[in-house]
Amino acid sequence: MRYDTLAEWLAWQETVHPVEMDLGLSRTRLVHEALGGGGPPPFPVVTVAGTNGKGSTVAFAQALLTAAGARTGTYTSPHLVDYNERIRIDGEPVPDAAIMTAFDRIDRARGGVTLTYFEFGTLAAIDVFRAAGVDAAVLEVGIGGRLDAVNVFDADAAVVTPVDIDHVHWLGPDRESIGREKAGIFRPGRPAVIADRDPPASLVAEAERIGARCLRLGRDFDAVPASGGWCWQGPERRVGTLPAPPLTGRFQLDNAASALMALDAIGRLPEPAAVRRGIAGTRLAGRFQVLPGEVPVVLDIAHNPHAARSLAATLRSSRTPGREIAVAGLLEDKDAAGVVDAMADVFDRWYLAQQAGERGGSAEALARTVRGRARNATVEVCGDVPSALRRARAAVRSGDRIVVFGSCYTVGEVLAAGS
Repeated sequence: MRYDTLAEWLAWQETVHPVEMDLGLSRTRLVHEALGGGGPPPFPVVTVAGTNGKGSTVAFAQALLTAAGARTGTYTSPHLVDYNERIRIDGEPVPDAAIMTAFDRIDRARGGVTLTYFEFGTLAAIDVFRAAGVDAAVLEVGIGGRLDAVNVFDADAAVVTPVDIDHVHWLGPDRESIGREKAGIFRPGRPAVIADRDPPASLVAEAERIGARCLRLGRDFDAVPASGGWCWQGPERRVGTLPAPPLTGRFQLDNAASALMALDAIGRLPEPAAVRRGIAGTRLAGRFQVLPGEVPVVLDIAHNPHAARSLAATLRSSRTPGREIAVAGLLEDKDAAGVVDAMADVFDRWYLAQQAGERGGSAEALARTVRGRARNATVEVCGDVPSALRRARAAVRSGDRIVVFGSCYTVGEVLAAGS
């Protein structure tokens, strides 16, 4: 084995390929075939793409399958604290040794083919799931869909969650361009779950063009309010008396409904009692995650305008008696103006953190954006996320609420510090 620790493997992977991000399937497909995986995995696969809601949809699908007794593998990205969060079985991160064994197999099989960090991880996830004998796998697409490494695997059902503007350098400048890229995960004759109530026309058109079995939220399936909770209405069946998801936000009902539709489409919809257990047991860090205390701290990875609007709506629907205080940091390639516009009337004070790493956004630049759009708010620039949170906590009084948001890295720094 090339390295003795997972940290060494990951550091090396960042240097193997000439660029950090290189969308395309050819390298991943070559190595996948060299690993002996030319055919489909020996378990059903659900892939999930979209701008927001991917992680929640994966979490619901995993919890539902696990509640039904199915051994379930999930692959998500990025991680908040530990790399192992990306590759889980039945919701639990797999150990270092399992990932390192997969990395070693990939390294030996790849020959002269170079892979990106993400491509290594994608192949490792499927290798780990094969070795563990999972009954089903749910894979989150990294960026886009058509050219993302996850798309090497022909999904038995593919889900596209709400589409909005993000990663424009790779996916295009508008929803129609981005929707077309997301639709690349659909397959002819297989279920294409469109979990967007107002999808780009290109997303629907591409599903229909290739002959996918199109299943649309609000038309073919839905989350329907009902006495004592809600019910899931599918094309041919209904599951009622469902509990409110532990994940906060009205949009989480759509994510849960979409996960149920995908499982129904591949013949894996659990019995009603297991559905209820799965919904009630769904957990996902960094999605309106509340750290309890005299002054609560909410963690949310909202990092683009669509996610920021959803977070703002959730905050407005659960008003605190005091002030709303933001601790925020964005990556440099994000639409800071769009994020701030969504939040401008929500926060009384902003503590802005410098983001670490090559893509880290400037706290000073973000401060200029906030001052220009939230003119009545107090704005302070901080060196990093932990110092921003300390300063916010020092300024709070009873009834206030602190909200940490802006990226996985922003939330991850708080979780890593145990704050």
